[in-house]
Amino acid sequence: MTSSSISILSKIIIILISSSVSITITATDDDNFRGAVFGVNSKFSGKERSLSLFKAHDSLRHLQILASGVDLPLGGTGRPDAVGLYYARIGIGTPPKEYYVQVDTGSDIMWINCIQCRECPKRGYHGLELTLYDPEDSFTSKPVTCASEFCAEINGGAVTGCKPNASCLYTETYGDGSYSIGYFVMDIVQYDSVSGDLETKLANGSVIFGCGARQSGNLGSSDEALDGILGFGKSNSSIISQLASSGKVKQMFAHCLDGDNGGGIFAIGHVVQPKVNSTPLIQDEPHYAANVMRIEVGAQFLNLSTSTNASGDKRRTIIDSGTTLAYLPDAIYKSMVNEIVAAQPDLRLRTLHDQYTCFEFSGSVDDGFPAVTFYFENSLSLTVYPHDYLFAFEDSLCFGWQNNGLDSLSTTDTILLGDLVLSNKLVLYDLENQTIGWTEYNCSSTIKLRDEITGSVHLVGPHSIPSGGSRIPSRYLISLLITVLLYLMMIS
Repeated sequence: MTSSSISILSKIIIILISSSVSITITATDDDNFRGAVFGVNSKFSGKERSLSLFKAHDSLRHLQILASGVDLPLGGTGRPDAVGLYYARIGIGTPPKEYYVQVDTGSDIMWINCIQCRECPKRGYHGLELTLYDPEDSFTSKPVTCASEFCAEINGGAVTGCKPNASCLYTETYGDGSYSIGYFVMDIVQYDSVSGDLETKLANGSVIFGCGARQSGNLGSSDEALDGILGFGKSNSSIISQLASSGKVKQMFAHCLDGDNGGGIFAIGHVVQPKVNSTPLIQDEPHYAANVMRIEVGAQFLNLSTSTNASGDKRRTIIDSGTTLAYLPDAIYKSMVNEIVAAQPDLRLRTLHDQYTCFEFSGSVDDGFPAVTFYFENSLSLTVYPHDYLFAFEDSLCFGWQNNGLDSLSTTDTILLGDLVLSNKLVLYDLENQTIGWTEYNCSSTIKLRDEITGSVHLVGPHSIPSGGSRIPSRYLISLLITVLLYLMMIS
């Protein structure tokens, strides 16, 4: 071993000693994942439902919209009347640092606030301690240049004016003028691999992600801020596609968002229980979208045909965990609201803040109003109950259904279904077979995930990350030491 190697190792030992942690050695598996776990929390859990807050978020985040197993723990304190976005806690870099990221199936890249971001808050939602990523502090960080294959794919071809060793830049511009800008880097992302029933071990993979240098709007607000976004979209740049291309995982994942308690389940891999019926994903569609064939309100079916709907009675419907509410074309929205209130002829509707349809009602909403059911191809249905689509707001009840006025949607005929309808359901995204499916499920219970390597089946349980959140576990430090020792052995 060279003198420089000894010097590096000495520094690593000093880091481990100064951390004053109780260390337990945990084996790692760098060749394949046997499941992975991400802890997830509801971003809006624990606060009053606010349609204005939800809709402001939805307008902001609609940017372009619109192996075996991984257990990604979700977080949140949760309330029975709260629904919202969900976030995960992951480790990045060597030595690893901890980051809270929004889990988003509607976007395609992962990005983290970086050291160059001078105006990023140090504490975010519910007092979460936020961390700026510094590539210089990570032993395994690598730059991604504008001449790289990844950069060419992101930009739809070779980057004009690319200079040697220049960074690959990104700009995420939102409909309300908010944005995130920065540059891409590659580093190790660490999370939990499923190793047994309700058991995990450390796993990692190299991922290219955005290093956010500047944010605007709610992305930089201390009341709503997280460290970044974890994009689980369909494109090759998403984290699920990157891990799958390296042979780490299958392009299959599932989430179960606990709308009652916060947190839930987010797992990469083949879910074998509960059984989930599926519908085909629309081909050549950049988002997770399927065709709605019918919509039933109570016992009445709505007319889906309009003069602008070229596909007849089919309606393109995007499933997006990064959206809080549900957005409908104008004709469907009005028809749905009329049918919902038909059973209450004395109900007086009013508009609050020029955008929310509300009313006063003191009885049981599930007894007083009908359920709404969406019927998809292959006989797959999705039922939304009154307690899901009605929100308490300024001493009134308001509809979570929103008239589709989002500029970022490519057509006014599009339906967009967010957490309003996804909570308390296990949703399975299967890019291997190009399908999506769901079933009503208790998200505080367990699911079964199959290990594609051994064929064994393991239980994966729910998570709820505390707002204060403990920092990186000591096993990450052991992983760091093992990584460095192997590296030094190779270069000595």
